[in-house]
Amino acid sequence: MSEDRKFRWVGTRPIRHDGIDKVTGRAQFGADLSLPGMIWGKLLRSPHAHARIVSIDTSAAEAIDGVLAVVTATDLPDDDPKVADLARNILAREKVLYHGHAIAAVAATSAALAERALDAITVEYEVLKPVLSLEAALASGAPILDEARRPKDMEDTGPTNIAARCEFSRGEPESAFAQADVVLERSYETQMVHQGYIEPHACVVQTKEDGLIEIWCCTQGGFAVRSLTASVLGIDTSRVKVTPSEIGGGFGGKTTVYLEPVAALLSRKSGRPVKMVMTREEVFRASGPAGGAKIDLKVGATRDGRIVAGTARMWMEAGGFPGSPVQAGAMCIFSPYDFDHLFIEGFDVVLNKPKVAAYRAPGAPQVTFAIESLMDELANELEIDPIDLRLANAAKEGTQLPYGPRFKAVGMIETLEAARAHPHYAAPLGKNQGRGMAVGFWFNNGMNSSADVHLTEDGTAVVVTGNPDIGGSRASMAIMCAEELGIDVEKVRPVVADTETAGYTDVTGGSRVTFATGWAVIEASRKIASELCIRAAKIWDCDVEQVGFSEGHCLPVEGSGLDHAPLSVADIAKQMARTGGPINGQAQLNARGAGPAFATHLCDVEVDPETGKVDVVRYTAIQDVGRAIHPSYVEGQIQGGAAQGIGWALNEEYVFDEAGRLENPGFLDYRMPVASDLPMIDAVIVEVPNPTHPYGVRGVGETPIVPPLAAVANAVMAATGVRMQSLPISPPRLLERLLGAGDV
Repeated sequence: MSEDRKFRWVGTRPIRHDGIDKVTGRAQFGADLSLPGMIWGKLLRSPHAHARIVSIDTSAAEAIDGVLAVVTATDLPDDDPKVADLARNILAREKVLYHGHAIAAVAATSAALAERALDAITVEYEVLKPVLSLEAALASGAPILDEARRPKDMEDTGPTNIAARCEFSRGEPESAFAQADVVLERSYETQMVHQGYIEPHACVVQTKEDGLIEIWCCTQGGFAVRSLTASVLGIDTSRVKVTPSEIGGGFGGKTTVYLEPVAALLSRKSGRPVKMVMTREEVFRASGPAGGAKIDLKVGATRDGRIVAGTARMWMEAGGFPGSPVQAGAMCIFSPYDFDHLFIEGFDVVLNKPKVAAYRAPGAPQVTFAIESLMDELANELEIDPIDLRLANAAKEGTQLPYGPRFKAVGMIETLEAARAHPHYAAPLGKNQGRGMAVGFWFNNGMNSSADVHLTEDGTAVVVTGNPDIGGSRASMAIMCAEELGIDVEKVRPVVADTETAGYTDVTGGSRVTFATGWAVIEASRKIASELCIRAAKIWDCDVEQVGFSEGHCLPVEGSGLDHAPLSVADIAKQMARTGGPINGQAQLNARGAGPAFATHLCDVEVDPETGKVDVVRYTAIQDVGRAIHPSYVEGQIQGGAAQGIGWALNEEYVFDEAGRLENPGFLDYRMPVASDLPMIDAVIVEVPNPTHPYGVRGVGETPIVPPLAAVANAVMAATGVRMQSLPISPPRLLERLLGAGDV
């Protein structure tokens, strides 16, 4: 990418292409579709957190007039090992592994009748003791969720709740600690939290007479729904078509399936389209939250602030089935810093809670809470400004990551310097107020993407991709196409298509869409530009080498000897039929070099010493975004991630009773921050272009949620002198510490 390239549309803020449909209510979300003859599906869920299923009797439900189908796990094919856990999470087989685990489903002519049919199903359980914490799951003699499971890379010592282990190491950390002037060892904990998307999971599924399955659903990836549903049902992916609806939030929680295979079974049995919509309570009890974590951390440094070594051991909750983001957490914990000696070990732990799913930079917020809390404490111990300590050890171009690669151009230093220069960092504080800061890292993903660009007769470009638009990707696709073709961005029509129309594209997640799918749009648009030159050569009756393309026009190249007025995209589009037919561009890629991203956050809090209530009174989030394609969307991503991280730090947590029942399955009791709880979050964009991308793009959406947990905790420490090593910093917990009545 040329550093001196001048952009016409990149970096501007055009009106969003889907804006009118969204503000008028015309946009169709997951629960909005209805089909002729449609019936309603509902799920029977376990009242126990851990139990063997002795028997299920559905006969009474099947006998109810208006009940057209009943299914259980026996209606699914025999296990495909690759999706066995997914299938068992969708419909429990031998055991239920969390309160709310789905057991059976019915489809009836009304939602109320389906609910009544659920009550008619009889299930006999052998109730088992639930495992509800990492400590309990790892204890000697703990109840084992799966007696047959054995983790790889660990000595087989018998049944265990550890599902997997990972490790990264470099140098000789234990020897290096002897060279340190200060060594700090601390333990940190976070709790299970939910992404908090407003739209519940919903789908409409129709199994046609020829066996083809059509799915309309709210999802972050239609192709993922297609492949997962097909695998669970034991059919070819070509037998499933998925149309993504608009999506009312996902944040990683809508990258898997819960309802779609069940609705397909019910539709197959009943011969009718089936609609399923989770209640808010079901979303909390039985979709995929982010797991809690325990992190043991040790870091040593010299008196001048140079870190010499670090070790980390972490345990992350996976829920009822394996799959915590512990490896991603292990990849992130030391990545902001240049460690010569390190050891990182992570464990994926199952317990009787909902199976976790991705949540914005999965695993990184938890581990960053640990390392950035410790870095703050280290700065205090060494009497070094916290930004200066981080600058002295900051990762930069050439720094080797704990998991192997070396950074290309990255902007951690630039975000730290921007934070130090920001007025926020030197602003005066009031009574009971404190300021904290923290940095965050996310590696970002590339993965597979496709794009099609079609030119219409009036010169409009239609951009077809398969990524549901969560963070503004319609606008970014349109901007990049307009940039390449030199046309107005209003002359681009971005379309999110179904799995039979768009080329294969991985999920909207991992901060990959504007980077990877946008790259495919750039390549497809460049093919259009090349074809326009061919058409111009036909119109001018010359060699294509004599034609160039610039700023939306084909024109004679300098020295070609041609004397023709430039032809615009619209001029050539009008003549498509007589110059060779339709003009289309198509591109696909497995995008590499995703461009890791860094952020530095500043947070001011005010603590009420009588109640322990913490108010965030000022917040600044600074992030290296590579190149901001649509700055308003970038700022929105940064502000949204910061808001979610603040909620994670201060109030959010799953609360279970002793039997494993979730006690706060709704927004009234699960306390997420709303607008009145937060100050205006100042989003500061830093641009250190990603050298691997044509426009310098690096992913934006994950990184903003990574620093807030630690930034808030560090601010609370500055305000109160109390170091909270366990989240959330809710009023009762903090008040207990302020009164000296207990430990974190």
